[in-house]
Amino acid sequence: MKKKRIKNKDKRKHPRGASFSLEYLKSVAGKVSDLATPLLDDEGFELVHVEYQREGSGRILRLYIDRPGGVSLDDCVSISRQMGDLLAVHLEIREPYSLEVSSPGSNRPLGKESDFEKFKGFTARIRTTQPVDGQKNFTGILLGISEGIVKLSMNDATVAIPFHCIARGRVVDYNGENKCLSQT
Repeated sequence: MKKKRIKNKDKRKHPRGASFSLEYLKSVAGKVSDLATPLLDDEGFELVHVEYQREGSGRILRLYIDRPGGVSLDDCVSISRQMGDLLAVHLEIREPYSLEVSSPGSNRPLGKESDFEKFKGFTARIRTTQPVDGQKNFTGILLGISEGIVKLSMNDATVAIPFHCIARGRVVDYNGENKCLSQT
């Protein structure tokens, strides 16, 4: 008699196990943010965004930092060392990862509600977790945020995107004062 193979639907959704679910990745990023914010505040930096994701080289935990006048390579190295120590003591991550500390760069992440107001008037690229007006990818001029709704001007129309539906947002080609400074 032939045995029928039954596929586990959960494994098809998360081939590497539940620890790789979106909720888990967000919870790790949230914990890292909670640990990083006091350190960065003490050092005079702003935590712009935290990403924890799988890339070609494995898991990456990336912190974007900024401050008036920009961020130097030495700043990134110093914060990376301090964060490495904090994470080793206070955070239990089940899989190996690489820690990266970076300036936001020209495609600056938009992670906090205040970012959508701060960068009003700039071109932004937004991806949502679920379709809004039949699509998940948007590029347009940021009009700000009000009562949890991000407004974006696209092709002479205004799109209203609930903040909680935003998976990823970035300012496109930001050329402000917050560039990473090279050491000479």
